[in-house]
Amino acid sequence: MFNRDRWDEILEALNANKFRTLLSAFGVFWGITILVLLLALTNGLKNGVTAGFGNFATNSMFVWTQQTSKPYKGLPKGRRFNFKLDDVAALKNDFPQLKYVSPRNQLGGYSGANNVVRGTKTGAFQVNGDYPEFINQQPMDILQGRFVSYSDINANRKVCVIGTGVVNGMYDKGEEVLGTYIKINGVNFMVIGTFKVSNSQGDKEEDANTIFVPFTAFGQAFNFADNVGWLALTAHDGTSITTIKPQIMESLKNRRKVHPEDDRAIGNFDLSEAFGRVNGLFSILGLVGYFVGALVLMSGIIGISNIMLIVVKERTKEIGVRRALGASPWTIKSQILQESLILTILSGMVGITFAAGVIWALNYALDANGPVENFANPSVSMSVVITALFILVVSGLLAGLIPANSATKMKPVDALRID
Repeated sequence: MFNRDRWDEILEALNANKFRTLLSAFGVFWGITILVLLLALTNGLKNGVTAGFGNFATNSMFVWTQQTSKPYKGLPKGRRFNFKLDDVAALKNDFPQLKYVSPRNQLGGYSGANNVVRGTKTGAFQVNGDYPEFINQQPMDILQGRFVSYSDINANRKVCVIGTGVVNGMYDKGEEVLGTYIKINGVNFMVIGTFKVSNSQGDKEEDANTIFVPFTAFGQAFNFADNVGWLALTAHDGTSITTIKPQIMESLKNRRKVHPEDDRAIGNFDLSEAFGRVNGLFSILGLVGYFVGALVLMSGIIGISNIMLIVVKERTKEIGVRRALGASPWTIKSQILQESLILTILSGMVGITFAAGVIWALNYALDANGPVENFANPSVSMSVVITALFILVVSGLLAGLIPANSATKMKPVDALRID
């Protein structure tokens, strides 16, 4: 590797027919480029889809009531019912694996009828009655003030935390927000904070047009009493919410007098399960990317191997002279392998550099033109680059192995006879 004469010979051999060298190198260049770009695009798609989950704790599930589909204990089929606050206490007591159990109620919607008034301004916004734990399940950036607290819950304080969309719709630019009042369905609430939800896609507009109020004040102001619209459940990190979901559903059915086999009465969405499916899908796509890229790269390697066979044939007499002067088979073989390796690594590194430039251009375009739904930050990690380099080294050795063996099989006397 550190023999200057050897390097001079390699460069001379590669420069002997530049066009042929470029054509053989292009296959490896294109193969490694395709491999890196496929993995980067797969990663960009994964980033975009997982961003759709927002910052919500992925080890979570949501539970809500629906209509019963079976009669049970004298209660008719088609019955509607609600969760109660004592269900929350029971779940916390019976399932120590649960980190957060957040009861929620909801009113209106940002695309519905006007339900918020401030002075002469009106707006349609989603109003959620929540407990303080919810900010740990869906982290949000508090821009001013604070989120609801247990002192608000215990005192039934009519306070609220509003999103940036509500601020823009109900306040003039530069106007003070904290300490002011907005009227929700005819009831005054004092603004104690403003927020935005970071890394939110898809529902970004809805998040910005949301108002959070204490659960107890919500129930008192809008006559929900102790009814609970739905529950947000998050398990501790050591426990998958999916594994304890059947026991949770059984407990809720028993408490609400629902038939144990009635799977329609209580709806649920398992965020952990959905997140796991997404990760599994992109793991498969990553393997497909490696497979397709490797196939394209293999065609380039075959091209280099064929070129090296031609080079060996052209230099048969030279090899015969070397052997006659005492060069060992390994010396001849190592030179052929080194030429193949250098050609493969150089063309591969150019391909990696070119792919990095394309990835940079994609990210620049995304930053300049705004985010694209379900696609964000296409990139590859250093581990991918290291893997690509390893593939290049192995490919270079494989490409030169057959020509190198061919060069050492011929006897020196026979090689010298060839014109």
